[in-house]
Formats: sequence, structure tokens, C-alpha cells
Amino acid sequence: LKGLNKSFGAHHVLRNIDLNVKRGERFAIFGPNGAGKTTLIKVMSTLMQPSSGSVKISGLNIWEKPEAVRRQLGIVGHHTFLYDNLTVYDNLKFYGRMYGVNNLEQRIREVISRVELEIRLYDKVSTLSRGMQQRVSLARAIIHKPTIMFLDEPEVGLDSRAVDIMFDILNSKENIIDTVFMTTHNLERGMEICDRFAILNRGEFVYQAYKKDIDITDFKSMYKHYTGVTE
Repeated sequence: LKGLNKSFGAHHVLRNIDLNVKRGERFAIFGPNGAGKTTLIKVMSTLMQPSSGSVKISGLNIWEKPEAVRRQLGIVGHHTFLYDNLTVYDNLKFYGRMYGVNNLEQRIREVISRVELEIRLYDKVSTLSRGMQQRVSLARAIIHKPTIMFLDEPEVGLDSRAVDIMFDILNSKENIIDTVFMTTHNLERGMEICDRFAILNRGEFVYQAYKKDIDITDFKSMYKHYTGVTE
């Protein structure tokens, strides 16, 4: 990211952000509500145009080569990106076809088994609980075997078992996800799975460091200062 800005009218949400995340890193962004975390994820994942600045993923300008970029990305966020009037199966089939997934029927069975919802495969999404819908959203996000995963406060709406499933998938040696970019309010979870952290406040990075270089006590104090949240 270089000089990234995003405004809605006179309201500046992201302010001149520069960021380089290396392949293989797990990067967590903490920050208070309204800091710009979700907007940043939306811009990076091609869901929203920035006001100015540039974003490249794997060397590709995301606005010049959006389809090539999207094939590398999995996204789990507040919105499930599912069609409520379709069955779980039809949703996964739609996304699998869109991404050109090989052996799609087998892959659908693999991902729905991974999120432990085989018995609901032919049910309409609208009949599922919010937690189950989020599980299906996770299956949707991994159906095309992305190498990069964007997680926007992924634990919202998930039950404890679903949270365990999600992080098991991220840590599994069976998948090819090698880079994780997440926003979260869960300090403990973020520090557990990520090796690099940042705090976003009022659209700007006010802190960045690698886990190996930080003083945990100082970091928690700064986190509390900017978010008003204790551990």
C-alpha cells in the first residue's frame, strides 16, 4: 500500500497509509471502532475503491488485474457474501464455478466437512443461524484454495467451536494459505496467531512492530490507550 486514502465526503477514514506485508507473514491490526479497519480490508480486497493511493498484491495492481488478484484471496468478514434464497450447496457451487475450481463436487464436500455442516448442505442459507452462516462463509472463502486470507473481525457471530475450526484451517498443513491479514478486537487471539501487529487509530497507523521485538506490557498499555479496551 502506498499513500492510501479513503474519504466519504469530508470524512477521512484512511489517511496516507503506507504498508508492506511480506508473503508468509501473519499481520494483525487492532484499533477502536471507527478506526478504519473494515474500510482498509474492503479496499485491499477490491470491494471498495480508494480515494487515492495504490495497492499491489503479488506485484499486481488490484485495479488493473482484479480477477487475478481475487483468485488469490479468501475473505471472511461481517458480511457473509452468501445468497440467502439459495441452498448452501448452490452457494458453494456458484463460487466454485466463478473461481474455476477443479473437481468442484469433491471440493464442496471437502469444505463443508471442514466446517462440520454436512447435514445442512441442501438447506437454504436463510434457514441457518448466524453462526452457521458464518461457517458457510468460511467454506466459501477457502473453496478455491486461496494463498492469502483477509479476516475482518472473523470471530463476530461465530460460536467457540466455529472459531476453533477457523483457526485450525489457518494453521493446517493441508491448505496453501501462507499469508494472513486480520483485524480484530481480540488482543489475545491476534497475538497468538500473528507475528506482526499494528494499531490503527483515526485512519492512521500509530504503532507497528514484530512480536519478537515488542515489550508485551508496553504494547498492552498502548493498546488500552488507543482502544480503551483492556486485555
